[in-house]
This record gives sequence, structure tokens and C-alpha cells, in this order.
Amino acid sequence: MGAGKRVLLAAPRGYCAGVDRAVVAVEKALERFGAPVYVRKQIVHNVHVVRELEARGAVFVDEVDAVPAGAHVVFSAHGVSPAVVSAAADRGLQAIDATCPLVTKVHREAVRFARDEREILLIGHEDHEEVEGTAGEAPDHITVVTSPEHADVVEVRDPSRVVWLSQTTLSVDETMETVRRLRVRFPELQDPPSDDICYATQNRQVAIKKIAADSDLVIVVGSANSSNSVRLVEVALEYGARAAYRVDYAHEIEQHWLEGVRTVGVTSGASVPEVLVSEVLAALADAGYGDVAEVRTAEEDLMFSLPKELRGDAAGLDARGRGGRTRA
Repeated sequence: MGAGKRVLLAAPRGYCAGVDRAVVAVEKALERFGAPVYVRKQIVHNVHVVRELEARGAVFVDEVDAVPAGAHVVFSAHGVSPAVVSAAADRGLQAIDATCPLVTKVHREAVRFARDEREILLIGHEDHEEVEGTAGEAPDHITVVTSPEHADVVEVRDPSRVVWLSQTTLSVDETMETVRRLRVRFPELQDPPSDDICYATQNRQVAIKKIAADSDLVIVVGSANSSNSVRLVEVALEYGARAAYRVDYAHEIEQHWLEGVRTVGVTSGASVPEVLVSEVLAALADAGYGDVAEVRTAEEDLMFSLPKELRGDAAGLDARGRGGRTRA
């Protein structure tokens, strides 16, 4: 083993309660109804999870019009607009809504603010499924704000009746900077009743901040379309990591990344099963980084009940539905 080589392993990392609930929902639907079970979009933004579910009989489609009439369809953790719900009903589909409850909360806030004739500035990525779903709840009242720079130029109809909401998987720091800039232009900007950025996104960003400055290299396990995984790379660099890269699998680690590196920080996005992190740790151990210290900044024990169509008991809880717990 190389002298002084070590790994700082961030915790919390990996699966959050909403992701776990969504993945278990597809597994339970396959058990209960048999294959195929259709899923609109990726159930969560992780290549490995999607491939595993496909192997078990899940069929992923872009839109509900690709689902045979009367079949079972699961809506992803990122949520859908009312138009998608209506389209599924029109086709007689048996819909199972696996939207993360924290995303559902943002949807309800959008509906309530629209009912109060508020203009909603939704901070997020315009092409992200979650933003499409939230914006679809009140399309006439929502304008998407994509960055702090966009906040400097976005126009509103009535500056006295503006409120902000956000996508749940953004960088906390960048979102707060966007809000700050919006408030400079619109001093009466109203806050949502609670933070929209989810606890898991915040916790994973806090954890990587804790180890970034001590890391010559940070490896984030997560997929390219996972907003929260991509943000973890950015946060690591902002908080002092000399280099940071995202990988789906351990074999994607490039040898030259490790040149001159003593300390490797490792974390994973909220849609990443722990088995993928274990494989990265094994690859790093083979490269001489066998000394692993977990750096924990929070405990997570949140559980969400399964969608009502899949509940096996009164509470609808599943042993694997606990946020932040590892999952093979």
C-alpha cells in the first residue's frame, strides 16, 4: 500500500428516501402485477438502477402514449404534470405515482400560489423532468429561472406579487445566490413556507464540503443526468478539492487522475445504490488507497410510505424505504 494514501468517504451519501421509495415501487409493481410494468422516463436518474429494473421486466418510455392501453405505468420520482396524469387516464392506464413526496410538496405550493394569483419564479433547469412537472401545475403563473445571471434579467408582471420555488436537487449555494439577486430586483419577493431543496440534497452537499479541502481528488458516483450528482462535483471544486470527477462505474476511473494524489474523497448522488460505491472503494484499494475513513455530517432516518396501490400494510412502509440507508 502506498504510504499515506487514504480515502475520505462522505456520509450521508447515496440513496435518499424518495429514490428508495420509487425503486421499491417498481420492484413491488413487478412482483404484484408481473412484467412488463411500464415506467414513464427513468424512475430515478441512475444508469445502473434503470438497467437492473429493465432486466427484471420494467419498460421505460418517454411518454404515456407509448404504453399499451390498460397497462400499469409508474410515474418517476421526479413527478409529472397534470397533463400527463390526464393522458394516462385517457388511455385507461393503471397509474402508480412514485413522485417523491418532497417534490409533491413543491407541486402543492405551486398550485396554492397560483390560486392566490401569485407569479411564481421557479429556480431550476428548464429541461429537467422535475421542473417540467412543477411548471405544468400552473403554467400560466410560472417562469423558470435557470441561473443567478438569469435572475438579473427575468421580467415579471407585478413585482409586488412574486414568490420563488425551486427544483429540489440544486446546489444550495447557487440557489440562495439566485434568490439574493431576485430580491435585489424584487424586494417584495415572497419565500416558500419551507426550503424546497430536499434534505438529502443538502446533506450530501454539506458532507462533500466537509472533506473537499482535504482531498486531492474527489470521485462522485452518479449518472450524467442526475442533477444532484453533477452538483456534487461542482460543490467539491468550489470548496477546495484539487480535482473532481463523476463516474457511473469504478472502471471509469482513469489512472492519471490518481497521479500525485494522497487523499481521495468519495461520495455518491441520491439515486446511487451503495454497491457502486463499494466497487469504487475496491478499485481504489487495488490502487493503494485501502485506508478508508468515513466522515459523517448528519444522520438520516426518514421513511416514506409506498404509493397507495402497492401498500402491503396499513402504513405502507417497506424496510428498504429509509432515507440515507445503504442498499445493495
